[in-house]
Amino acid sequence: MSLEMDARLLREVLQHGEQTYPHECCGLLLGSMLAEGGRRVAAVRRMRNANTASPRNRFDFDPREHLAAQREAREQGLEIVGFYHSHPDHPARPSQTDLEHAAWPGYSYLIVSIVAGAAAASGTANSFELAEDRSRFLPEPLETSTPN
Repeated sequence: MSLEMDARLLREVLQHGEQTYPHECCGLLLGSMLAEGGRRVAAVRRMRNANTASPRNRFDFDPREHLAAQREAREQGLEIVGFYHSHPDHPARPSQTDLEHAAWPGYSYLIVSIVAGAAAASGTANSFELAEDRSRFLPEPLETSTPN
């Protein structure tokens, strides 16, 4: 399995994280499932972090906004293939809280590291897939390309 996306779309996610720093950003990865089991991202959809108790290290989607985004994706011939969020001042790898709140195996979970308000130089973005038994995240290759 892998997550494929244009470098431009990854940059959008990183910019979202920079703009919301020191709080976590969150959003949806829209695209299509590939026959070989991977996912291709065609668009990203920013979501508002609805977590007001601890937005520096937690995020929640507003359920109404999530439903509206699903509808918009369908209207564009896309589907939700994954989710993204930032880790302010922490590495781009899942936390125990991420694992406890992840609900959907078969989707990509893209995490970006934002340090002191800027995308971290190394380990900026990593993608993971939730194991079928929901016990752990499995590393997933992130393949970025430059649009023609």
